[in-house]
Amino acid sequence: MSRARRSGRALAFALALTLIGIALFVRLGVWQLDRGNAAQALLAAFTAAPNAPLEPFAPIAAAPPAGRYPHVAVRGRFVAGREYLRDEQLRDERLGVEAYAPFAPAGQAALLLVDRGWIAWSHAPGSQPQVPALADGEVELRGIYAPFPGSGLRVGGNRLVLQDAWPKLTLAIDRDEIAADLRQPVLPRVLLLDAGTRGDDAATAFDRRWTPKLMPPERHRAYAFQWFAFAFAAAALFALWIRKRREK
Repeated sequence: MSRARRSGRALAFALALTLIGIALFVRLGVWQLDRGNAAQALLAAFTAAPNAPLEPFAPIAAAPPAGRYPHVAVRGRFVAGREYLRDEQLRDERLGVEAYAPFAPAGQAALLLVDRGWIAWSHAPGSQPQVPALADGEVELRGIYAPFPGSGLRVGGNRLVLQDAWPKLTLAIDRDEIAADLRQPVLPRVLLLDAGTRGDDAATAFDRRWTPKLMPPERHRAYAFQWFAFAFAAAALFALWIRKRREK
């Protein structure tokens, strides 16, 4: 095979490889931009949810609308003595717990997990979180019907089954684990209580500044910029390689 033919094949291979790389990087950049726009829309919907008109809970309880955070009102009773505390939650650089309680909505066979809010706990030796008692009897709750929080990296498996005392401490709020622990089905979302919701006289004890559990749009756009930069770098390196070949 002549030197010119080998050189031509090498050039064609390098060109094809570069074009594939550029196309892949551009595609990934566009994908991240799309995800950023979707996250921005979800963030806007979440921000507007507390001020949105109240919706009936029953029609959307088992099949909540995707991409939306309904603002709902639901009547029922708290399940006494079966609370969960999500440990190691930070607010304003203070350590605390997020208090969750199962709630039996009227007319529903499955339980609704209610996020009552965050409360400080220093974790001092011998101390316990001072979580206010649940409301007795039938009450009406109002809040945002939102997806379960992400569990993140799990170490040590399901620790709920290892605990007998209530409330139970956990690092993850997992729907399946809680349903198994309560021996009753649990609805697919949690209720983030409104700041001054009726039916919870201890509302002022909790911090209820809710934020959606999603990657910020700015981070998606930063990743998109990174992928586009890779595409530009691939094109620049190919152009530099061609220039050096010609000089030789």
